[in-house]
Amino acid sequence: MKLTDFNYELPERLIAQTPIEKRDESRLMVLDRKQQTIEHKIFKDIIDYLEPGDCLVRNNTKVLPARLYGQKETGAKVEFLLLNQIEGDIWECIVRPGNKLHVGTKVIFKDGLLKAEILEIMPGGTRKVQFSYKGIFNEILDQIGLMPLPPYIHEELKENDRYQTVYAKYNGSAAAPTAGLHFTEELLKKIEEKGVKIANVTLHVGIGTFRPVKVENIEEHEMHSEHFYIKQEDVDKINETKKQGKRVIAVGTTSCRVLETIAKKDGTVEVTEGDTKIFIYPGYQFKCLDGLITNFHLPESTLLMLVSALAGREYILKAYNEAVKEEYKFFSFGDAMFIK
Repeated sequence: MKLTDFNYELPERLIAQTPIEKRDESRLMVLDRKQQTIEHKIFKDIIDYLEPGDCLVRNNTKVLPARLYGQKETGAKVEFLLLNQIEGDIWECIVRPGNKLHVGTKVIFKDGLLKAEILEIMPGGTRKVQFSYKGIFNEILDQIGLMPLPPYIHEELKENDRYQTVYAKYNGSAAAPTAGLHFTEELLKKIEEKGVKIANVTLHVGIGTFRPVKVENIEEHEMHSEHFYIKQEDVDKINETKKQGKRVIAVGTTSCRVLETIAKKDGTVEVTEGDTKIFIYPGYQFKCLDGLITNFHLPESTLLMLVSALAGREYILKAYNEAVKEEYKFFSFGDAMFIK
């Protein structure tokens, strides 16, 4: 399949720059794969489409406020983006300006609250960095770090927790699993009271999630790797749902990728920790997933390919064109879609 098969026209004004005031009052487009229909709802209406015995699977990763602004000993300003923890206080970071940050360079953040030294230039130009501080690293990050918002968001985020799901638990992501941003604690409680099970997976979203596909034949694209795990109690909920013939519905493409990475042929899963590079595009046969709650994705992105694999490319592009016509908001802080 060609990359251009997954293109659509999107006016820039429809790219959401700030989160909606009430999380669950964003718009919701409902796609019924069997009937090939499109409905327009409000996100909190999602409860009407969930049935007792269904299982919602969500990603409880937590986004690190990983963007840091500091200065070299010379006073020159620099920017660091934490990518992943190598060991202890040694991290892989993207640094700017790259040509000014050599091995041995020392950097100070926020009056010395946090200090860093460049240890090594890694493949691809990232840096291995040793941090030093007094206190607890994550508390210092909460104090001085900013959320690593996607490149298409140009507005400043006023509250860090708005780029965080209400159930975020385990630190490690460079980007939010954005389909989950629409849920409130009240809505989740109502969903559980209806008899819907809620299971968790943890997948730490990497910065590679924003990497564009650069090959015209999409089958030649190599996916970035992301670390995940799932616990026994969540495995049990998913397998019980499958056994009862009810639906497993992923909240977001990250949860979907975990489920499809670990699922056996019969759709059941088992406790697993590992890295996934799964690339889901049309022609893929889903093993575990029965439905998906997701946001609207970038043209020619692997995520648009994933939803096209689930619902069909032509149907998805028809829905996206209708979303543009109806002025839905797109991407991370945008509106939602439920593919049932």
